[in-house]
Amino acid sequence: MSTDLGKESDEGSSMATRSSSVLSRYVSQKRRDWNTFGQYLKNQRPIPIAMSHCNYNHVLEFLRYLDQFGKTKVHAQGCVFFGLPEPPGPCTCPLKQAWGSLDALIGRLRAAYEENGGLPETNPFASGAIRVYLREVRDSQSKARGIPYKKKKKIKRISMANDQDDHGASKLPMK
Repeated sequence: MSTDLGKESDEGSSMATRSSSVLSRYVSQKRRDWNTFGQYLKNQRPIPIAMSHCNYNHVLEFLRYLDQFGKTKVHAQGCVFFGLPEPPGPCTCPLKQAWGSLDALIGRLRAAYEENGGLPETNPFASGAIRVYLREVRDSQSKARGIPYKKKKKIKRISMANDQDDHGASKLPMK
């Protein structure tokens, strides 16, 4: 009888392991990002910063800190390759975090903050200063690489019922 009970608990634990390992990529990244940010705050000197005392300045410092691990070449204004989408050679300009990566990171941290008990009105990741910073990063990176950022336009969807007559034929003009 004890072997059956042990077998059931083994199956239960393996099912729990399977379900936890099936966490979505987004949830896994969000958890990892939240832990990384928490570790960053704990490592602040001279005094570690409690999450409850965190504000948008700490978030901005964290984003700047992450630049040292970036993989996106961002040409300085004086660089001969400034504004070229595909430079013909190497240069000494710094590697930084890509705007899209930072934007996604902030989105995950913003959600994690509220999931971990933070109030939406005190969410440091939702601050206007963070949005301004991200916009500045996006604009400077697009200029440095010669690639203008274009906001995607929303496509208006037309109801199919309005576009067809009673027999299913389209009422849309033919070209």
